[in-house]
Amino acid sequence: MDFILEYSTCDTPAAVNLEEFVTKSLYDTISYWNNWISTCTYKGRWMEVVHRSALVLKLMTSHKYGSIVAAPTFGLPEEIGGVRNWDYRYTWIRDASFTVYALLRLGYKKEAKEFVDWVDRQCDDVGSAGYLRLMYKLDGKMDLEETELSHLEGYKGSKPIRIGNGAHDQIQLDIYGELLDSVYLYDRYGDRISYGFWLDLKKQVEWVCNNWHREDEGIWEVRGGTKQFLYSRMMCWVAIDRAIRIARQHSYPLPPHWEQERDKIFSSIHVEFWNKELQCFVQYKGADTVDAATLLMPIIRFISPKDPRWLSTLKRIEEELVSDALVYRYRPDESFDGLSGGEGTFSMCTFWYVECLAKAGQVDKARFYFEKMLGYANHVGLYAEMLGLKGDHLGNFPQAFTHLGLITAALTINDILEGEENKRRL
Repeated sequence: MDFILEYSTCDTPAAVNLEEFVTKSLYDTISYWNNWISTCTYKGRWMEVVHRSALVLKLMTSHKYGSIVAAPTFGLPEEIGGVRNWDYRYTWIRDASFTVYALLRLGYKKEAKEFVDWVDRQCDDVGSAGYLRLMYKLDGKMDLEETELSHLEGYKGSKPIRIGNGAHDQIQLDIYGELLDSVYLYDRYGDRISYGFWLDLKKQVEWVCNNWHREDEGIWEVRGGTKQFLYSRMMCWVAIDRAIRIARQHSYPLPPHWEQERDKIFSSIHVEFWNKELQCFVQYKGADTVDAATLLMPIIRFISPKDPRWLSTLKRIEEELVSDALVYRYRPDESFDGLSGGEGTFSMCTFWYVECLAKAGQVDKARFYFEKMLGYANHVGLYAEMLGLKGDHLGNFPQAFTHLGLITAALTINDILEGEENKRRL
């Protein structure tokens, strides 16, 4: 049986030969997606799941604006019956570098260009130092006020149901690093950015140089108060480092104090966030806990994946945050994140963990955990944000961040197994 959904007005012409129309539409759709995925340059192991993730990202991309939604859903709980139910139908700046990297590695320069163009064109805040927001609507607008829909029961009784996102006006210093990293990758492996765009980015870098020491809410958008988070400080280092690299690629004038500030951040992390007793980098200044976001330290090339300090930190993360092969982003603590209830393991962090294992030389373990993680996908290869203790999917679905993590982990492990890690261009 064929069904057609269409928007009709008084001027809509009468439908004729519906069977022929349905058949043509079906085959046009199949042809479009076959042609699109056939241009993917990835031909290694796990090609089917990588292709599936690429298709998901394409489906979550705005054809009109080029922005990518974090998830197409809202209100799906991070714990059944819990209160951690958020609206993810927006574009996060944080996703930028992961998105651009994945698209470029898979050969999709057009989509990468459209995403960077969206950042340049739609986000007017890029030109206003210090006012970059962590998330935007698909068209770049910022009316994201969070409200509760009390008339809805919620998934399996999980209340409250929220639309909008109260974290949109938080201070999260890490987003400057993700923004500059995405532009750096695109500028080097895609097309060169314009001088006008560079001048806007330069303002942001200057702001980071003056404010990297501030407290913020961090990558996980906690609602329990601001702290000096390691991940935020590290991404401020990325912002300045990638800006320096862009300037050198273009022979732009390079402010001398940028390198000084970058090196100050580097020293700050190694001195103020290293816990000698625990022998690891801690979650925030003065903490005695670790954070799965720290797994990005070797991935963004802040530290060598085989550095003794990093290997010791990785061991601590395994002891505190890894359950079997699955990774919690941090241990939920109401006094820390300001929220009651618990949550599942964070699938994106599991893929980061796998990637770190591979880079550290534990390739067999990385491959085993990666393939084990693939078994948690649903029947069509999709993932939500989190996994519960019984392998149940939690949080909004499908989650772009999870599929981005899957792609980069697959690429990293495949490169190492093929001996291509030191030869690939990107």
